[in-house]
Amino acid sequence: MKAFAALYLRLDATTSSNAKLEALRDYFAQAPADDAAWAVYFLAGGRPRQLVPTRVLRELATALAALPDWLFEESYQAVGDLAETISLLLPQNGQGSDDGLAYWVEAHLLPLRGLPAEEVRQRLPPLWAQLDRPSLMLCLKLITGSFRVGVSKLLVTRALAQLAGLDAKRVAQRLVGYTDIGHRPSAADYHRLVAAESADEHSQRGGQPYPFFLAHALQAPTEQFDALLGPPSDWQVEWKWDGIRAQVVKRDGQLWVWSRGEELVTDRFPELHSLAQTLPDGVVLDGEILVWKPGATRGALAVQPFALLQQRLGRKTLGKKLLADAPVVLQAYDLLEWQGEDWRNRAQHARRRQLERLVAEYPLAPVLLSPLLEGLSWADLAEQREQSRSLGVEGLMLKQREALYGVGRTKDMGTWWKWKIDPFSVDAVLIYAQRGHGRRASLYSDYTFAVWNAPPGSPERALVPFAKAYSGLSDEEMRKVDAIIRKTTVETFGPVRSVTPTLVFELGFEGIALSSRHKSGIAVRFPRMLRWRLDKPVEEADDLATLQALLI
Repeated sequence: MKAFAALYLRLDATTSSNAKLEALRDYFAQAPADDAAWAVYFLAGGRPRQLVPTRVLRELATALAALPDWLFEESYQAVGDLAETISLLLPQNGQGSDDGLAYWVEAHLLPLRGLPAEEVRQRLPPLWAQLDRPSLMLCLKLITGSFRVGVSKLLVTRALAQLAGLDAKRVAQRLVGYTDIGHRPSAADYHRLVAAESADEHSQRGGQPYPFFLAHALQAPTEQFDALLGPPSDWQVEWKWDGIRAQVVKRDGQLWVWSRGEELVTDRFPELHSLAQTLPDGVVLDGEILVWKPGATRGALAVQPFALLQQRLGRKTLGKKLLADAPVVLQAYDLLEWQGEDWRNRAQHARRRQLERLVAEYPLAPVLLSPLLEGLSWADLAEQREQSRSLGVEGLMLKQREALYGVGRTKDMGTWWKWKIDPFSVDAVLIYAQRGHGRRASLYSDYTFAVWNAPPGSPERALVPFAKAYSGLSDEEMRKVDAIIRKTTVETFGPVRSVTPTLVFELGFEGIALSSRHKSGIAVRFPRMLRWRLDKPVEEADDLATLQALLI
């Protein structure tokens, strides 16, 4: 545990990718294989479910530190991180346990899940007493499921590849599915990650998908596209669908459906199960799962809002009515494997051509071929892009015709661009604020925004909350807003403050839908602050009618 805690501190202390890469190599070069297996799991994004309720941890830490509740709460608000707060308040063991990460996770931490609160209270103090401060903080982050450090899965892949003398793409392939919530990594798993390549490795992959190739955001003015990208004829242009990115894998008579988060979601989409009979073996499709509903207002068949798809994801069981109301299809746009052969090193246009043949030759009812768009100029394509909202899509995807299928968001094998439409935006009023986390723990940086429920002059006019946002402001702006929040606080509810409405912000968001769960009746996707409207008084902020008019 000490070695992994030291690695965590070393990674957290730098923003340099090279320094982080060196720290990772140093750790994996000396770590026992069972510890390394768990380290890869956590660093690459694996997070087991929370092991102990937060309430139990807070109560136990308050008692062990002999602090009143209010002082613990003040300490937590000042630090901004529960694991760090508890590690700072509890008595320390200067020596610390020498047991490794794997032993701690498997023997001490995972067995805590599901235990009665009283038994947890008995087990944790002697465990915590064995750890020095860095190890204790790390232990608490693992218990709460809040372990995060500024390392990408791609960086972990590069470190392992360099250490083992392998192609990073080979390691990335082996890592697919490694961080699944149900996976329990072992020393054998780690050895497989760094083993020398074998001739039969490709044929032994079972239902494993390929690492997803990701697009870069394109934000340049259209007038610059010719200089930046060349002519449109060099690119494959498609709609950018707003669904769930997925790979459908058919091998050995079986079907697997994987999400971009490398979660196996086959059971969530029974409409795709027929592909086990109709899709030939040795095929992997890349595409987007969408609710594609008959009888929609925008044509005989049309993509439905993401909110409808989200209803399916939030249910433990899928009833007949939900399946009938929100049927899904796969909009296929790439072919990664054909007849058991990896096609990722073939050009984009060649993969597309074979995908078209596949869809034409086989009765793949739940699969639609993502249509290609044509334009003589970028201005022509920009004009087509303006139809995006009326069609229920997010903009355009631009894929180099000669691009290979890479790993993650890289450009070494060609490029994909996502050319999204401008976000929706409204002017909203800040009414609640909460302290942030990490380096913003001392600032009120998480905000709740509201719009008016009626136009000016209405006797019942009031502000109605509809969105929360915390990103978009500079550090300097955040400090100024924090000072105003402290001066205009009306009431405090634990970590949250209500404030006198004085601040107006332009909020941007990617999507909007009706919602019975929200007081405003509206739900928005990915809200963020676009700018601080110092020029606009609160009375001139937008109202619910403005939001309702944005509904498609």
